[in-house]
Amino acid sequence: MSELLTVRPGPLTTVQDLGRRGVAHLGVPRAGALDEPALRAANRLVGNEPGAAALETTLGGVALRVVGRPAVIAVTGAPAPVLVDGRPAAWGAAVTVPAGAVLEVGTATAGVRSVVAVAGGIAVAPVLGSRSTDLLAGLGPAPLAAGDRLPVGPPPPHAPRPDLVPLPGPGAELVLRLRLGPHAHWFTPGALARLGHDRYAVSPASNRIGLRTQGPPVERARAGELPSEGMVLGAVQIPPDGQPVVFLADHPTTGGYPVIGVVPATDLAAAAQARPGTPVRFTPLPER
Repeated sequence: MSELLTVRPGPLTTVQDLGRRGVAHLGVPRAGALDEPALRAANRLVGNEPGAAALETTLGGVALRVVGRPAVIAVTGAPAPVLVDGRPAAWGAAVTVPAGAVLEVGTATAGVRSVVAVAGGIAVAPVLGSRSTDLLAGLGPAPLAAGDRLPVGPPPPHAPRPDLVPLPGPGAELVLRLRLGPHAHWFTPGALARLGHDRYAVSPASNRIGLRTQGPPVERARAGELPSEGMVLGAVQIPPDGQPVVFLADHPTTGGYPVIGVVPATDLAAAAQARPGTPVRFTPLPER
């Protein structure tokens, strides 16, 4: 069996697939790749099924030694320099890495999270139907550490692979559509009217649990807190400081702060790539 030996784990590198779906009633978040289109693209480039497990890096990349047999690897998501034994290799395309060689993904030049897929997928043991690392619930494999060995599954059956899979690049501004509710009535009419005009920025405290923002506090119309309720991916919770928090893949399944609205899942890949300081604008959608 082929393996990937971790030479340099980077600031935070985790195993991710499409996540644990249908288990929120057990109190388990979905987890999974924050930039799902990047995961699907990387898997397509190496001939995997769309949901095969891959690696998600955070800003600083990763270095991996291929052990056993040569590996076909693709890097997508946040653009970053890619090296094979110190020589430049393609980003956003399939690259054959010889056995014994080191694939290095450098610091992201834009965005936050790169995806590293290998033909055959990362074959760690699944937990509740997924191989994803869940930082909140502590499920799945731990974040990579130097010396970790990751098993690689059998190469997929031979099939034509695309040379390129187009993906949008990280934007200079993060625009998040927002469908108001279920607790919009907890906020003043003026706050709701300003929400589409006020400007926020991505907070350095953001993580896989939530995209935290900094900007004008959203003014409440009523005090107090709610009993804990179920939370969904993309929910925008307003804690007591009034700063919106957009729930991402590792979000808790319940919460007691009011939810002013929900960001559609299709907008969250861009949120995953927004660096601290990136301007954020919420665009309320018309009521259905």
